[in-house]
Amino acid sequence: MVGRLRTKAGDALLRRVAGPAAHRKRARIHDTPGPRWFAPDRPVRTVHADASMYVGGLAALLLQSLHPVAMAAVWAHSGFRGDPWGRLQRTSTFLAETTFGTVRDAERAVERVRGVHARVAGRTAGGAPYRASDPSLLSWVHMAETYCFLEAHRRYGLHPLTGGQQDAYVEDMASVAVRLGVTDPPRTRAALVAALVSRRRELEATDESSATARYLLVSPPLPWPARLPYLLLAAAAVDLLPPWAQDLVPVPRRIRFLVRFARPGGLAVTTAIRWVTPPLPSARPDR
Repeated sequence: MVGRLRTKAGDALLRRVAGPAAHRKRARIHDTPGPRWFAPDRPVRTVHADASMYVGGLAALLLQSLHPVAMAAVWAHSGFRGDPWGRLQRTSTFLAETTFGTVRDAERAVERVRGVHARVAGRTAGGAPYRASDPSLLSWVHMAETYCFLEAHRRYGLHPLTGGQQDAYVEDMASVAVRLGVTDPPRTRAALVAALVSRRRELEATDESSATARYLLVSPPLPWPARLPYLLLAAAAVDLLPPWAQDLVPVPRRIRFLVRFARPGGLAVTTAIRWVTPPLPSARPDR
């Protein structure tokens, strides 16, 4: 019975994150022979295959939402509110294809995203123009993701990276960012942290960022049995943010109370996710 429950829970989680065709998608990405951007021993593969990505992904969304121009573009053009799971599945597929897929799949994934960015433009509520292809906005999204994914892995990863491996992870992520149009992304952890701090003056709490935080932390579209583990995950994500970013995020009381238990709660949830998630397909010798 335990085995059946484990399989059922893992399958449900995988379908939430990767979509109804999750297993076929996994097989295509991992089993198709051909060269990859990243060798099996690269840090980006270690990080992106780990359950800590669930904490890092939520933290990244909270951090990204603090940039008012980026948030205006998301609210105007993204399916975030109407189809949050669809957006999550598209993002997870992009990460999987660029990290684990063949060069052909990775290049196609980048071209799809660049095509979407080329069509997204508009004005903020204050009248400021924006383009999703703006290297500055792309840089902010990239740095927020890289920082949160890496920090989550440092805290909750099964095999945390060494200092040199952490710099290599930032380098791996930078190589993808450049292909997406980011100009001169940071290539070490120290440079990444410094670059994030240098963007603080651009960040602020807005109506959109507050609504996003409430949605992500209080009312995600989840069945009731998943709500308690999700609250622990949310508290771990808030705790992962730099203190100056936490001050800008309107954290609900229940989550703020749980933040004091964020480390053991985050460890418990990531351990449970790791236990139920089906392992990645084994590497083929022609990779």
